[in-house]
Amino acid sequence: MSRIGIFGGTFDPPHKGHIAIAEEAMKQLSLDTIYFVPAYLPPHKLQHYSMTAKHRLTMVKLAIDGHKDFKVSMVELQRRGISYTVDTLKAFRSRFPNAALILVIGADNLEQFQSWKSPKAILQLASLAVYKRRGFNRSLKNQNIAFQLIKGQLLQVSSTEIRKRLVKGLTVSKLLSRPIERYIKRHSLYLRSYPIIRKRKINEINRTH
Repeated sequence: MSRIGIFGGTFDPPHKGHIAIAEEAMKQLSLDTIYFVPAYLPPHKLQHYSMTAKHRLTMVKLAIDGHKDFKVSMVELQRRGISYTVDTLKAFRSRFPNAALILVIGADNLEQFQSWKSPKAILQLASLAVYKRRGFNRSLKNQNIAFQLIKGQLLQVSSTEIRKRLVKGLTVSKLLSRPIERYIKRHSLYLRSYPIIRKRKINEINRTH
């Protein structure tokens, strides 16, 4: 039985921390392949993104270049609109009916997992693998959910932090690969920040992810 990792995110932009997580997941979970799944419009981030799906997809492809077991899935980009994790997992199950699916998420997402759409169905479709996020280590001990912890000292950096540094003209060489840094400069990306265009509605709070 093949073991397939599913690593979703906005990847706005994809950084060295994402690659480090995928590398550790491959090794510790004995994965055959890990799919990066860029979101078209994540339900937990209803805001105006600074980058288009096309740019983010291109940057993910640049980020995984040279990693033969890393692949990109366009399932959420092709679906367009808001994508929920349970729907993405159903698409993977349909494509890989006999594979073991492992969903790779951060500790911050584990803390919110019960608020996701159809959490029980998610656990029936895939097992969970969780990597630590700064400020959320305590949540790993307080969840009544089965998961495997991805261990190791992972690069504690966020795409939000990188975008802020780029807007201010600060260096990001230690956080981004050279091809992505060149791509951002060539296309003049992240020169300004974009505000959230509307607040979350109450009935959306329980339908994240």
